[in-house]
Amino acid sequence: MKNITLDYSKLKAFISDNDIHTVINENKELIQDILKPVKENSNDLGWVNLDVMANHDLLANIKEKAKEIREKADVFVLIGVGGSNQGARAAIEAVGDNQVEIIYTGNSLSPNYLNKVMAKLEGKSVYVNVIAKNFATLEPGIVFRVIRQYMEQRYGEAEAGKRIIATGSLNNSSLEILGSNKGYTLLPFPLDVGGRYSVLSAVGLLPIAVAGIDIEEMLKGAKDIKKEIHKQELAKNPAVLYAVIRNILVQKGYNIEILAHFEPMFTYFSKWWVQLFGESEGKAGKGIYPTACSFSEDLHSLGQYIQQGQRILFETFLNLENQGAGFKIPHEDNDNDGFQYIDSKDFAFLNKTAYDATVQAHTDGGVPCAILNVPQLTPYYFGQLFYFFEYACYLSGSILGVNPFDQPGVEAYKEKMFADLRK
Repeated sequence: MKNITLDYSKLKAFISDNDIHTVINENKELIQDILKPVKENSNDLGWVNLDVMANHDLLANIKEKAKEIREKADVFVLIGVGGSNQGARAAIEAVGDNQVEIIYTGNSLSPNYLNKVMAKLEGKSVYVNVIAKNFATLEPGIVFRVIRQYMEQRYGEAEAGKRIIATGSLNNSSLEILGSNKGYTLLPFPLDVGGRYSVLSAVGLLPIAVAGIDIEEMLKGAKDIKKEIHKQELAKNPAVLYAVIRNILVQKGYNIEILAHFEPMFTYFSKWWVQLFGESEGKAGKGIYPTACSFSEDLHSLGQYIQQGQRILFETFLNLENQGAGFKIPHEDNDNDGFQYIDSKDFAFLNKTAYDATVQAHTDGGVPCAILNVPQLTPYYFGQLFYFFEYACYLSGSILGVNPFDQPGVEAYKEKMFADLRK
C-alpha cells in the first residue's frame, strides 16, 4: 500500500527550493536529533514507540473489552476533554460503524448539554469510559461524578463497576485508586504521552475499537509512515518538509493555517489537528494560528475571505484521492432545472472538480497551498495521518523554538476558575 504524500508544487510562487534547503541546513542537527530512535520512558515521547505504547497484551485486552461492549451496550459514554477524546472522535466519526451509539461528554460544563446526555441514557444498556491523565481537570472529573452516581443507582455498585472503564495514569492517581476500589477495568494513559499525542494509545484505541474500527490496521498505517519518516533523506522527508514549509511561511507573514478538505468525514479530524498544533505551538508569542474549513460548505462563507482577504493565511488541503463511493446524478430528458450540462455525472467527479478549481483559484489569488494526498478513507490511512501530523508537529514546534509538549497557557483559566470556585 502506498503512503500519504506531500505535494508542495503549488507553493513555487511563495517559497523557493533554496528557502527550503536553507532552513533544513540551518536546523540540520536539530532535525537529525529529533529523528533518532527514542528510548523507552523518554519524557513526552512515548507516542513515538508504537510497539511499546500499544503492546501486544494491551491490544488483546482492548479488543476483548471492546467486543464485550459491542455485544452488550446500546450506548457507550466517552468522558474526556481535549486530547482525551478528540483523536478517537476523529476516527469514529469518519469510519466507525455506529453499531453502538457513542456519546461524548466531559468536554463541557453546559447544563443544557448534560441534561440531553442523561436523557439519552434512559432505557439503554450503558457502558462508560472515563479518560483523564490528570483527574483534577474539572470538566471530565465532575461529569464523571454525575455519570458514576447514575450508573450505581441504576445497576448497583458491583455491576456498574463492570460497565465502567477508567483510562488514566497508573501511578496511584486518584482515578486509579477510585477505579481499583470500585472494580473498574483500568487502562493506562501513558505517563510519557501528552493528551493530544495519545490517540494511538489505550486512550484512543478502546473507543475506536468499540466503533468497530480495526485498530491493528490503524497501527499498521502509523508504523508504515513512521518507517518512511525515519528513513527518508531530509530533503524528501514529508514530515520534515511540512514542518519547514510552515516555518518559512510564518516568517513571510502567513500567520494562519487552514486545514481544508472536501470530505465532511474529515471534520472531526480537523478539530484534532487544530488542538495538536494550537496547543503545541501557540506559546512564547509564537506559533501559527490553526483553523479548518470543510468545503464546499465553507466556500460559501469563509471562501470569500480566503480568496480576497488579507494575505496572512495559507492552506493545507487533505486530498482524498479515492472517495470510496459514488452517487450518479439522475438523468432528465429535458433541461428543467438548468443542470443538463452535468446530467448523469457522478458526485465524486463533481467533488473532485470543485477541489481542483478551489486549489487553483486560491493559489492564483495569492494563498499558498500545500496538499497532503490521502489515498483512501480507511483505518490504515487514519493511522498514517495521526502519526504524520504528530511527528510533523514535533519537528515544526522545535524548529520554531518552542516546546511542542507543554501547555502552560491552558493552566491560566484553570487557576482563575478554581480560585473563584473555592471562594
